[in-house]
Amino acid sequence: MIYDEQLFELEDAVLNVVDSLEKSQLTQDYLKHYTSLEENHDVDKLVIALERANDKFEQVSKYGKFAPDFKEKRRELRKIKRQVDTHPLISEFKISETELQNVLDYIALDLSQSISKEIKVDAGNPFFEFASRGCGGSCHVK
Repeated sequence: MIYDEQLFELEDAVLNVVDSLEKSQLTQDYLKHYTSLEENHDVDKLVIALERANDKFEQVSKYGKFAPDFKEKRRELRKIKRQVDTHPLISEFKISETELQNVLDYIALDLSQSISKEIKVDAGNPFFEFASRGCGGSCHVK
């Protein structure tokens, strides 16, 4: 690769995009939610309880519904998973994370489409709006 002025201009443009993203309210919200999630002891306890319940369920799931306490372990896992998913800090974080990821996906799509419509972009999200142009989000998007 030859390093010329055009490459340095491109690098400057990328750094400007990164700087703009870092200063955006979307990124600030994401970082705020991430920090509050990391500092909350209730969330830590819930995550540990989820991991334990998942481990217990995996131990009996090998035997499927024939395991004596399969239904109880599955029900307990679902109960704790619901608590995790409905915890206000976790749900706020997940929303801000999805919003930021959507912006990053659109940026990647715009960059690739400006070069060629044939470049595939990994949406990584089956619910992403442009996923219908690809294979439903399970592969790359055209």
